[in-house]
Amino acid sequence: MEHKLPYYMAYPMDLKEYGEEKMDRRDAEYMKSMYPLSARKILPYVEEECDRMEYEGSMIFDEYPDRLLLYLMAGRIYDRMKEEEKQEAAMEIENSQTEVQELKKRKKNREQQVMDLVEILLYQEIVQRRCQHRRNSRHYY
Repeated sequence: MEHKLPYYMAYPMDLKEYGEEKMDRRDAEYMKSMYPLSARKILPYVEEECDRMEYEGSMIFDEYPDRLLLYLMAGRIYDRMKEEEKQEAAMEIENSQTEVQELKKRKKNREQQVMDLVEILLYQEIVQRRCQHRRNSRHYY
């Protein structure tokens, strides 16, 4: 009588590695949930931009990604956030007749800090995706 392997054992994937990847993903999601409110507002824009740039041969998977291109990515994220913020501010002005001067002062004080935070979150997201890409590409060689 011939001994057959169960279906799931026919593939060379190490189930232990899969469990570790799942735990790493869960840890990363938990830590993201603990970000300050300002970072949690920025994170969806960062993830959207990274989703857009996540394809085979993308510069985010280069051994040394170009600093200028990363800065431009952060700039696109910041511009998209700023545009949506302007739309929200316009709606707020219509609804509550808040003075434009106060909104401009508040935004100018934080612009550079927000841009710095965008860059930090972008770099962190790229690092996580590069690690995941490396782990996933090992299974197919």
